[in-house]
Amino acid sequence: MRLSFTPTRPIPYGRQHITDADVQAVISTLHSDFLTQGPQVAEFERRFAQYIGVEYAVAVSNGTAALHLCALALGVQPGQRVITTPITFAASANCVRYCGGEVHFADIDPETALIDLQAVRSLLESHPKGYFHGLIPVDFAGLPVNLQAARQLADEFGLWLIEDACHAPGGFFTDDQGREQRCGNGQLAELAIFSFHPVKHIATGEGGMITTNRRDLYEQLLLLRTHGITRDPGRLQHPDEGGWYYEMQELGYNYRMPDMLCALGISQLERADEGLARRRQLARQYDAAFAQTPGVTPLAGAAGHAYHLYVIQVQDRRGLYDFLRGKQIFAQVHYIPVHTMPYYQQLGWQPGDFPAAEAYYARCLSLPMFPSLTDEEQQYVIDCVREFVGQ
Repeated sequence: MRLSFTPTRPIPYGRQHITDADVQAVISTLHSDFLTQGPQVAEFERRFAQYIGVEYAVAVSNGTAALHLCALALGVQPGQRVITTPITFAASANCVRYCGGEVHFADIDPETALIDLQAVRSLLESHPKGYFHGLIPVDFAGLPVNLQAARQLADEFGLWLIEDACHAPGGFFTDDQGREQRCGNGQLAELAIFSFHPVKHIATGEGGMITTNRRDLYEQLLLLRTHGITRDPGRLQHPDEGGWYYEMQELGYNYRMPDMLCALGISQLERADEGLARRRQLARQYDAAFAQTPGVTPLAGAAGHAYHLYVIQVQDRRGLYDFLRGKQIFAQVHYIPVHTMPYYQQLGWQPGDFPAAEAYYARCLSLPMFPSLTDEEQQYVIDCVREFVGQ
């Protein structure tokens, strides 16, 4: 196959899109009185909560910090056991370990790479009720987990839910009443988390958000985000000594997100729907192309898919990865199964524990997926994939 298009710069799997409006938003904040702990934080939280359709949002320094604070707020402690998927970034599991808890994994659905809720049920049923304390499902690649089914399972076995929605702002699934349940809306999970890493839908450099409909968890998160310190007169345990007075009531962390990054997040949020629509358009174009390409199997999609990633599976993943790099296409692998990492092997997990996750990993590759990817660039990616698998 002879390719007529030559990219003028490398095509990565993900890329931030920064506009003049984004730059001006940051500059305006740099000229303001607050670089951190100022009004842009609360404004970003308010607007993000409105976008998701949830009562409360708490901005934090990154998605990992969001997961850690969720685990703390839900009381994870040594001896408690939490279930998650092996196909995720390590932070989805690590947040439990930060608190001294034990991580258990359930295998994935090979069609979607989402955690297999039947595998979760089997794991729960193989132990006495009360053995497990929580479940962290991940909206992998932007495809929402059926949280209604997860909630029913959680209620049956006495678990809390943290929805890791880092890949899925704007994503949704349809419940059994025909209602669209947007990721992170607080209707089914106690807490949900998002990331604003540059390759995500909303890019702030670093940053994260926690959403919830529970006032008690919201107030606890605010405390834990800022060293466990409060100035709220209604929460003080000792007499207020003056305008300078504050109390450290718990061992918290400095997980704040500065105003400069929140200003960028507000600007990015204004075109979030536009970016999501473009991602879905790109996914449809990939789907149409690869439906006619033997040897390429995309993961299953859905109407509410947010398409942080577009993942295909091929027989010679390493060969395709290297071939694409030679063509200036920087595809990526998401993810190496967490249970095979040396740290988790030291805790007793080993290759072979989760066959579906490992089979997926052996064949998966994430192709370029970002709103500023042009149709010409995408066609070049498609043509290069077809050239390789056709050899």
